[in-house]
Amino acid sequence: MEFGVGSIVEGKVTGITKFGAFVSLPGGRSGLVHISEIAYSYVNDVKDHLTEGQEVKVKVIGIDDSNRINLSIKKAMDPPPRPQRPAGQGGPRHSGYGSRQGGGRPGGARASSEPESFEERLKHFMQASDSKLSEMKYTEKRSSRRGRR
Repeated sequence: MEFGVGSIVEGKVTGITKFGAFVSLPGGRSGLVHISEIAYSYVNDVKDHLTEGQEVKVKVIGIDDSNRINLSIKKAMDPPPRPQRPAGQGGPRHSGYGSRQGGGRPGGARASSEPESFEERLKHFMQASDSKLSEMKYTEKRSSRRGRR
């Protein structure tokens, strides 16, 4: 059986190493599933996810100059759904936005009902960052003058 990059085939795990698993493919060929291509989650030990003799569906992700076949189990399946964030939570805030009164925006502006664009959020971040940097420079200048009496 001839297959190329992008093909999805069934195979059987024939060997497990610390860096991945060897899979027997149709046509007497075999390939390697690297540890990073086993699951969408972190894989510390291949044996936690695979056993010898296990039937697996794999995707051919590469064939090198030496005709070695690189395989992926995770690319042969659909990715897990990403967890949805509850409304109103945009992740961690930087530059002190969450510590101010008035919606956490510079100048005390309240957030509108529609979300800010990336450009607006970046503009707010840059303004707050510039403000903090200038405050730090001013504080440094004042503290360095104290030592010169």
